[in-house]
Amino acid sequence: MTEPIQTLLFDFGGTLDGNGVAWKERFYALYRAEGLDISADDFQPSFFAADSSLIGSLPSSTDLAGTVNALVARLEVELASRSIDDTQSPMVDAANGKARAARVAARFLAEASDAFTRNRPLLKELGKRYRLGVVSNFYGNLDAVCQGAGLASLFSTLVDSHRVGVEKPDPAIFRVALDALAAAPETTVLIGDSLRRDGEGARRTGMRFIWLMSAGSRAPEASQAPQPLFRHAIAGLGDLMRILQ
Repeated sequence: MTEPIQTLLFDFGGTLDGNGVAWKERFYALYRAEGLDISADDFQPSFFAADSSLIGSLPSSTDLAGTVNALVARLEVELASRSIDDTQSPMVDAANGKARAARVAARFLAEASDAFTRNRPLLKELGKRYRLGVVSNFYGNLDAVCQGAGLASLFSTLVDSHRVGVEKPDPAIFRVALDALAAAPETTVLIGDSLRRDGEGARRTGMRFIWLMSAGSRAPEASQAPQPLFRHAIAGLGDLMRILQ
């Protein structure tokens, strides 16, 4: 794949609003900081249930703050509905759960705001050289989230899985973005934090891929990463300009 790069597609959650850490892991860390003594494996079904319940249920005008607050409210319900063994923290009552949810949401949003502030200048610079788009497995309100974050104007297309009816890693969702940008897979690079959704999607679509690694992540062995799934790994989006040049 030696064609010149003309188009960059970005994942949203964990990529534009974080530094390579998916929402599930970030919320788990925040709940652990709140004293919830639960394993990552036990936290996972509660998060996935809350996450799935938001798909298509939020008004399309809901911004990131509204999305995150709705997610943690449902997450509190899921956590309260599941048993916790004697070695874990007791269930909090409704009032304490509401207060905890507010603190978790506020910390998550503050971290996301820092990421947006850090990434906007880079995206503006990249936009002078490449066509930019976002492809995200989201709830149906990606446009409003990006608008509220001050990112929407930096991208020529925003593709929300719920709106188009297909999710990553299915190549069909990436083709929606490519068609909107009049772009070819061979001249496009996808940047994302998930090898399963983004990396595999890039491979199946015929795009190059840059993996935004979280701290502590390990690159897969070459034999375990079919090309072009794994091309480059970066520790932050600030490394993009160097890689692309």
